[in-house]
Amino acid sequence: MNEVVVVKARSGIILSGAMAFCLALGAGFAHAALPDQQHGLQLSGAEKQAYISEEVRKFLAPLPGETLPVTFHVPAGWKLETFSVNGVHTERLQTDAHNSSRVILQLHGGGYVDGLSDVYRAIGVRQASITKAKEIYFVDYRLAPQYVYPAALDDATTVYKELLDRGIPAKNIILSGDSAGGNLALALALRLKETGIPQPGCIVVASPWADFEHREDTTRTTNAAKDQVLGNGTPLNGAVQHPAYAGKLSLNDPRLSLIHADFSGLPPLLIQTGGHEIFLAENNKLAEKAANDGVEVTHTVYAGMPHDFALLLPQMEETLDFLAEQRDFICRYMES
Repeated sequence: MNEVVVVKARSGIILSGAMAFCLALGAGFAHAALPDQQHGLQLSGAEKQAYISEEVRKFLAPLPGETLPVTFHVPAGWKLETFSVNGVHTERLQTDAHNSSRVILQLHGGGYVDGLSDVYRAIGVRQASITKAKEIYFVDYRLAPQYVYPAALDDATTVYKELLDRGIPAKNIILSGDSAGGNLALALALRLKETGIPQPGCIVVASPWADFEHREDTTRTTNAAKDQVLGNGTPLNGAVQHPAYAGKLSLNDPRLSLIHADFSGLPPLLIQTGGHEIFLAENNKLAEKAANDGVEVTHTVYAGMPHDFALLLPQMEETLDFLAEQRDFICRYMES
């Protein structure tokens, strides 16, 4: 069973293990059906790790003629629109099939050095399908090393304001991000607070990059050999150890290392983390800091899973659980 910790900041109650699992997710969570998949691949132990390693290898270093594990085509009933908002490249996927007011604003990961790609469009549609969101906006923000802080944050802020200008109430926006995009989503929420702009209805972040300092005595090193996506020898490991996006800022600046930020006033927050990933320790700290600042936080650790697993391992049961948890969290805090 995954380790689920629900932090109810106002009461100071911390629930863990099976009790928190039942209270947080409700009956039927583990096998909630998705539009394209009833049950995921269930593996354990060495077989599970071998499967993850091979699927990640296919994505990160495909052989000639090898089909990528994740592909994307605009689904029937969806429309893709590409446009620019004050120079910020933006994409919008929209469907009339969902009778809902929910809108997802997705901020992609990639160490602030990799751009928007089909894996994000694919998981965006899955997120929208299970949460019944009618629109997804993807921000193709400027990248390091050419553009450093606050370029990506400025771009995300520009698109968020555009959603408000289009008449979308802030309370209907689901702010979503993974890895560097998780960092960016939280940084955006902090800027909204500073500038008096309404907060989104909720925030969901997967494997957020919460600390720009590379600490040798944490899961940055203890999980470095386990994390097939962001551990030793992976393409983005160097980008995390030497973050170009920081520019001239100190790596412990709370605008970058969000474990030092003040989260008071932010909306409900869901953090989802792999148990084998190098960001595990800082995600624990992030959840604790947000809860101490008065935010309603749920942090779930998925046993034996690497960094950003739902993005690259769409067929696994853990990914279905991940998406179903997002649905349940969003339904708990937002109107349909």
